[in-house]
Amino acid sequence: MSTIRPIDDFVDLTAFQRDVLWTLAGEDGLSGATVKATLESYYDDDVNPGTVYPGLDKLAERGLVQKGKRDERTNEYTLTEEGRKALSARRLWEGESL
Repeated sequence: MSTIRPIDDFVDLTAFQRDVLWTLAGEDGLSGATVKATLESYYDDDVNPGTVYPGLDKLAERGLVQKGKRDERTNEYTLTEEGRKALSARRLWEGESL
């Protein structure tokens, strides 16, 4: 039985939302288009922008991602400290389970 307690904000995320967080963990200030392209490369398949942008907004609402403006047309996204804690807890839990 795991001794690591999951972070509440992480428990009900979809696998796709978790993949978005992992994508943002690698670099700060990514555009939505860059997140989309990174996920497409990982999945080796097209990713619907109608999934990416609402997902990013939801993660920002939950405090796991910070949304900022790069310019008039482009937002940029950065993993917050809370998002990093959630990923760390997940990684520890996964390590315990292997």
